[in-house]
Amino acid sequence: MKVDILGKDGSKKGSIDLSPSVFGIEPNVAVMHQAVKMHLANRRQGTHKAKERSEVRGGGKKPWRQKGRGVARAGTSRSPLWVGGGTIFGPRPHSYRQAMPKKMRRLARRSALSLKAQSSEVYIVENLSFDQPKTGMFASMLKAINISGKKTLLLTATENETVLRSGRNIPNCFILEARNASTYDLLNNQVLLIEEGAIEVLHGQLVEEGREMVEAVDFDGAEVEEELLFDESGDDVELDEAADDDETGTDDEEEKE
Repeated sequence: MKVDILGKDGSKKGSIDLSPSVFGIEPNVAVMHQAVKMHLANRRQGTHKAKERSEVRGGGKKPWRQKGRGVARAGTSRSPLWVGGGTIFGPRPHSYRQAMPKKMRRLARRSALSLKAQSSEVYIVENLSFDQPKTGMFASMLKAINISGKKTLLLTATENETVLRSGRNIPNCFILEARNASTYDLLNNQVLLIEEGAIEVLHGQLVEEGREMVEAVDFDGAEVEEELLFDESGDDVELDEAADDDETGTDDEEEKE
């Protein structure tokens, strides 16, 4: 999947291959919805609090005698039925924290990127660099790419203070590192502007491969690379050559005896 790379002046600077497993899958709407709900729930502080009748100041004295006044009996002026009284079943501080498996979170991000790509809302721009923070230069770039005035999210490969300070004063323009962009961030915009270097970051995070290399430590303490193979069911298949050698040696000893 080839996409043009645009320069700051809007001209074509080249092209780049986008991984079909990241920008070309069938979007999973249910997983994206769950990821967005999780993101919004985790932003809540959960510090809401209302005082119940036992927490309201005052009300220790019985307002009037039990009988003889011709009105309803009362034992405290802080009853929930009275003005200034406590709250019945009011909100209490608690956490709204939600969690999702890592594979589902990655699927949600890949679905969001694929949905944006299918809607022609993804633009690839060359790696940005400014000599000094200039909002005018950043605004000129958006105008040259023909996305000025649209709600735009720029994904950068690394933290770039100059680019951030150049674009943060532009309305509806947001700048994030690609590795920190959530599913909500990817969907909550009209245009997704991605730096060329940020594509490699997204591929490194989201591309799924059937063969992985992990670091292991041998008995001598030296770091070696161990290859893990995955069968069709997704389970690990361990190749224990030492165990095979032990079994072979045992059979040879039995033959000699």
